[in-house]
Amino acid sequence: MEVYISLVVLALVPCTAGFYNVTSNEAAPPKLWALLVAGSNGYYNYRHQADICHAYQIMHKHGIPDERIVVMMYDDIASSSENPTPGVVINRPKGEDVYQGTLKDYTGEDVTPENFLKILQGDSASMKGIGSGKVIKSGPNDHIFVNFADHGAPGLVAFPTGELYAKDLNQVINTMYKKKQFAKMVFYVEACESGSMFKDLLPKNINVFATTAANDHESSYACYWDDQRNTYLGDVYSVMWMEDSDLENLNKETLQKQYLIVKNETNTSQVTEFGDRTISKMMVGEFQGMKKTLANLYYPTVPLEPVESSEVPVATLKRKLSRANSAHEETKLKKQLDTLLKHRDYLKRDMEQIVRRSVYTDNQVKTVFDDKQDLRNHECHKDVTSYFSQNCYPLSKNAYALRYMYLFVNLCEYGVTDAVMKSAMDKVCDRPTMVGVH
Repeated sequence: MEVYISLVVLALVPCTAGFYNVTSNEAAPPKLWALLVAGSNGYYNYRHQADICHAYQIMHKHGIPDERIVVMMYDDIASSSENPTPGVVINRPKGEDVYQGTLKDYTGEDVTPENFLKILQGDSASMKGIGSGKVIKSGPNDHIFVNFADHGAPGLVAFPTGELYAKDLNQVINTMYKKKQFAKMVFYVEACESGSMFKDLLPKNINVFATTAANDHESSYACYWDDQRNTYLGDVYSVMWMEDSDLENLNKETLQKQYLIVKNETNTSQVTEFGDRTISKMMVGEFQGMKKTLANLYYPTVPLEPVESSEVPVATLKRKLSRANSAHEETKLKKQLDTLLKHRDYLKRDMEQIVRRSVYTDNQVKTVFDDKQDLRNHECHKDVTSYFSQNCYPLSKNAYALRYMYLFVNLCEYGVTDAVMKSAMDKVCDRPTMVGVH
């Protein structure tokens, strides 16, 4: 079905219309702040930066001023030699360019979890001389919207360098609440196992609401394959909420309505909500901007063709292979695919050896691989996962390795000590760290 939507330009509506009657004796309406983060690099991860560029366009068009939007992305997609339309990034087939005009506050090696947490907390002193230096300078009456699009695993989301752990994020959120750095805060997180970033960690009484692309045990999904660009243009959860924001009157749609729409349309994974559900009764525009936009939007129905996030590199090579124009190109692509699959086999064997050296019997090894325990021992998990990333397979450069991080969750929850697991890694990973497994 084809959808036509026309929106009329109106003056900027205060973000709390209907909630505040401002007088000299009352607080001013809240300022809106947005922190938008793409946590990957490499052309095969095109979709994450496309998602974030699109998110910026939504915030900007709906009236959040650029001085209150912070964008973190590696910025290697638009200018990539693999991009057939240099300087142009789209987020849906035949979509408009979402790259033009997008802020680039922090790019390249500045896109780190440490910088993210400093920016979120408004630590301008620590960010002086780095990127734009811009931070979230929110106050006790303000609203913050945070959007991640990246790879993930139980208890973490990846950055181009390093990982952001669930416990660290939630500690910062709680600290900000205690310091009255916001009135309300909303997170939208696109990543595999993204529900684990908040499950059993985010309280319901600190004015924070979060929705995630997946629960704590499943993958998120890429979508919108593009034959011209040879890549997936978006992620299912992300394009669903953003296309909804493009089409809806954000002054009249609640966060809960948007959540339910996205949950219904994202049938590839279980979209999940956490934290303070009363915030979900607020309007989307109170976090994404209340200004109505001039648009004659035409969104023809196009196939999502979703693929599990970790399988994107394989799916990409197979699609290229099916359209090879010569025997030479076919041979080259087959070699790339064969190398990729061999690297994945190496990784799997290494993980089997690490588990085998951490437990005692074949039955225990099988149990560790077959089970999926809930993550509760965050300290053990962070310790061993960080060690694995530093000494075996850097997770920021080996997204496929993330799908095995549940094994460390299981081992920690079974009571295997971090010392035992680290010893196992030392024996198995006694060589230069591996990169390029994808």
